[in-house]
Amino acid sequence: MSAAPGVAAGGGADAGAAVGPAPEHTVATGRLAGIFVRLKLSLLRNGLHQSSGRRIVFVASLVLTLLFALGQLLGLVLLRGHDHAESLVVLLAGVLALGWAVMPVFFPGGDETLDPTRLVMLPLRPGPLVTALLTASLVGIGPLFSLCLLLGSAIALSHGLFAFAVSVVAVPLTLLVCVALARAVVAANVRLLTSRKGRDLALLSGLVIAIGIQAVNYGVQSLGASDAGLGGLDPAASVVRWLPPASAIDAIDSASEGAHGLALAQLALSGAALYVLLWWWRRSLTRLMTTPDGSTIAAAAERTAGEGSRGLHRLLPGGRTGTVMQRSLRYVWRDPKTKAAWVSMLAVGLIVPLFNAVQGVGSLYFASFATGMLGMMMYNQFGQDSSAFWLVAQTISTTREAYAELRARALALLLIALPYSVVVTVLTAVVLGDWQATPSALGLSFAVLGAMLGTGALASARFPYSIPQDSGYKNAAPGQGALAWFSTLGGIFASGLLSGPLIALTVWMHTTDGHGDLWLLLPLGAVYGLLLGWAGVRLAAPRTAERLPEILTAVSKG
Repeated sequence: MSAAPGVAAGGGADAGAAVGPAPEHTVATGRLAGIFVRLKLSLLRNGLHQSSGRRIVFVASLVLTLLFALGQLLGLVLLRGHDHAESLVVLLAGVLALGWAVMPVFFPGGDETLDPTRLVMLPLRPGPLVTALLTASLVGIGPLFSLCLLLGSAIALSHGLFAFAVSVVAVPLTLLVCVALARAVVAANVRLLTSRKGRDLALLSGLVIAIGIQAVNYGVQSLGASDAGLGGLDPAASVVRWLPPASAIDAIDSASEGAHGLALAQLALSGAALYVLLWWWRRSLTRLMTTPDGSTIAAAAERTAGEGSRGLHRLLPGGRTGTVMQRSLRYVWRDPKTKAAWVSMLAVGLIVPLFNAVQGVGSLYFASFATGMLGMMMYNQFGQDSSAFWLVAQTISTTREAYAELRARALALLLIALPYSVVVTVLTAVVLGDWQATPSALGLSFAVLGAMLGTGALASARFPYSIPQDSGYKNAAPGQGALAWFSTLGGIFASGLLSGPLIALTVWMHTTDGHGDLWLLLPLGAVYGLLLGWAGVRLAAPRTAERLPEILTAVSKG
């Protein structure tokens, strides 16, 4: 968007001051808001013109969001008159506000206008800019979904003319607080979000979704198991009702009960929160437009601080093994996609067995799920090298060198996976109180890990694929998606079959009352897993040495 003639110069040291000389003409705030709305629509339209796939995804997401929003609206309307409808509605408003605050941080690419630094060169004052951006932020799928949810909440709670009048104010006020909260959080952290660490943070969105799904699942199950029904939400709702913007929604219920003064006070509380958020947002915009970017200084300081960590690498073995392990571990720490994958696997692998244990439906053997999650990191080992794999290929000329390369990569993974498996198993045993089966669960985890290391080495040599570095959500280059799925799912299935003997032995010992001998499964599982991993790496080595050109071609497509 080019600056319109006569747009005011802005971004001074204080919120209303202009950096340059005062202009002779200024654009009205309403007209500037219209320009930004048209800009938002133009960005959306131009983005959809880039590819048919993007249009299909947008239309599908719009339809699904609308259907879900209408379902929520209908469900809330059906709650009208329920004794505990207020508790559910207030908590939904709180969760909605939390989502608005968090989601733009993890999905900054969903709205190209979220980055205010793109507007620094335009002569715009902070005040009109805040109004224009706030107006433009009301255009999109997210605001539409939120509006449907808030309308359903208002219908569920409003009883009487005064309550209806309060809802007319409460619904747009709540929506404005949510949008202003999202914008203020992004503006305050825009330097982080546009840096490499911010891109790493965005790649962790899958982790946030996984944790959120587990938390919601746990809450729903706890609520369903309780005899109180929706009444079990009352204690939490009694606190959230005083937190903006949920206080504006609760004002509707207060007005319905005749507490007019309380309703006005709750509306005033949300109004004050909106004022504070707009002030914070405006101050952040002023600071962004008037202060230099110190990211290079911060990066230099980070590099200096990181130099002290080189001493940890002295603990690794010497020769090729230590060098390859160090390179693999640096991928985990520095490469955004590898780091995101590792953190997601570590967190999800811990959450699933622990949440099941807390809910009382889990088993100590679920801890092997965590081991399996990390074992999947062995698949497509060369894909993380991308086109730089040619440097690795230059060092491999014999089967022995290929074996040393794969063995070192497996050892780097074991350096994290082994203690992690022990920690997850012990924590799950603490929650369940099942210490007798801990050795056998660990033995099974070690067997699964060894099987996945072996099959992962074979899959890396036989089914390599490229991992695009410029995409936050694609884990395979175009045309290689089926190959990635086949490699992963086939390896998981093969690992399950290879672990079958130890699984059968575990089941047999449980069914024949051999609980006293379960500890034998720990050394058996460790030895069996070691043999499976060694055999898989040994079989993958000649294939790797023979297929270096094919592997390089496959991993360089992204």
